[in-house]
Amino acid sequence: MASRYVLSDYVDQAMAEAVYDKLEDGTFAGRIPSCKGVVAFGMTLRECEEELRSTLEDWILIGLKLGHSLPVVGGIDLNREPVREQVDTV
Repeated sequence: MASRYVLSDYVDQAMAEAVYDKLEDGTFAGRIPSCKGVVAFGMTLRECEEELRSTLEDWILIGLKLGHSLPVVGGIDLNREPVREQVDTV
């Protein structure tokens, strides 16, 4: 899969796996099963989805900073070491 914006694609793929539940009080809970601990709540489904996306983005950034192993989502593996290309000097 050729990807131009790997982090955006990762977030989109993970959000496609999201599971939402309507709670007894009429609010919503959302989670992404493959991303342990990524959970959010909202008064509406839309608000819950927005909170879940924000939580996921923070979870990814913290995971990368701390060197945690992140799940492969939609064939995107953020755990690989970056490939650095030689830069010629002018």
